[in-house]
Amino acid sequence: MVTTTYQVQGMTCGHCASSVSAEVGGIAGVSDVQVELASGRVTVTSEGPLDTDTVRAAVDEAGYDLVGA
Repeated sequence: MVTTTYQVQGMTCGHCASSVSAEVGGIAGVSDVQVELASGRVTVTSEGPLDTDTVRAAVDEAGYDLVGA
């Protein structure tokens, strides 16, 4: 298992966190997504390393921005 933390900009409420969690959780190989709303951190556990562009696309689909990746 690989755990990676991403910074997501624009999340302000529980619905935001749920949207990001659902989209990132739908990526093949992802087994867990933890969203820390206050800091904007999204911690993803997956079977192997994830392609950053794939994570960025999922975050974009949820309506937010992946920062610094």
